[in-house]
Amino acid sequence: MKRKAFTLVELLVVIAIIGVLVGLLLPAVQAAREAARRMSCSNNFKQIGLAIHNYHSAYNRLPKQMGGTFSGGVGPDNGNNLSWIPATLPFMEQQALWETISNPYGKDRSGAPITPVYPSMGPSPVDVDYVPWLTQVPGLRCPSDPTVKIGTETAFTNYAACMGDSIHENHYGGVGGNGVSDTSTGNTWNEAFLKQFDRSMFFVRHTGKFRDVLDGLSNTIMCGEIVVGNGTGEKHSSMHRDSSVTHYGPNHWDSLLDAERPLYWDLSRANVNNDQRRGTNWALGRCFDTGFTTVAPPNGPCVGRNVDRQASCPAGSRHQGGCHILMGDGAVKFITDSIEAGDQSAVPVGSRNPKPGYASPYGLWGALGTKSCKETIQAEF
Repeated sequence: MKRKAFTLVELLVVIAIIGVLVGLLLPAVQAAREAARRMSCSNNFKQIGLAIHNYHSAYNRLPKQMGGTFSGGVGPDNGNNLSWIPATLPFMEQQALWETISNPYGKDRSGAPITPVYPSMGPSPVDVDYVPWLTQVPGLRCPSDPTVKIGTETAFTNYAACMGDSIHENHYGGVGGNGVSDTSTGNTWNEAFLKQFDRSMFFVRHTGKFRDVLDGLSNTIMCGEIVVGNGTGEKHSSMHRDSSVTHYGPNHWDSLLDAERPLYWDLSRANVNNDQRRGTNWALGRCFDTGFTTVAPPNGPCVGRNVDRQASCPAGSRHQGGCHILMGDGAVKFITDSIEAGDQSAVPVGSRNPKPGYASPYGLWGALGTKSCKETIQAEF
């Protein structure tokens, strides 16, 4: 009697078929997982939108980008460098963290008592001994961004305030760290001169209101996604530093990108410090960390005089093909990298292009970033 069994050839065929099926299934599984992560990211943004609207309902103003306290040199303070995020914490179900920040705190990160104690609203946002600045808020992280905090790093954010299409002195706003207006004359950084370039939902060291948004809340971006830098020289999360950033449009620096990997800077020619990573401090109010501009389109190049001043920092994400934005009315939309972004050789509005109130030169993308320039938005986005 003959024994019934598979031949080696038949077994190999079966294994090959199973391998093909697994190969077909894995991309579908990965796509389903990313779809779930993208939906979770959108939900994070909806909660942030509700928090900002509830803050505005409570105080009749938006949270301030680069606000805080100044002690006059008699003790530690944050020098009016806090981002918009700390003020919104109690509206994001982070009441305990908010109470720690808004009251004096007398311990370092090891739990040991300190003298003098940290003041209400905390010290400098780069102080890595202050526990609240090290505390990661889950709702501030996009689940598609895998970069994780290491050791005593300050905590991260993937969600940033819209600072529009003007980058001139967008770290300063004409108000010093002491909270005092710069009234000096004959320069391009006093408050009166800079206020004419208050074109976006957030203008540093100034308080905005929804009533200021003359273009309509549904046509004006309030916040957007950003990528947390991973130290590999990505163009949207690592900054090329150039003091002439206000002289040129964003495509001026395209030649410094890696020809074989256009998402990355050519580190042999670009002036990039990979230790300076975007989005790695949710408490710090500078554009590089908790803001973005509508100059370069999503996932475009990040260029500035330095990470702490005059920065053109685009929105971006780890999602395929674009990023989420939060509109002024609380709607969350996904914007593709290919959104119409006008003349990318145009100089940003500012001292080199002094056209306050003019329509954005950066097309639909720039128009969405301005609040009162009367652009007519007809295209779908």
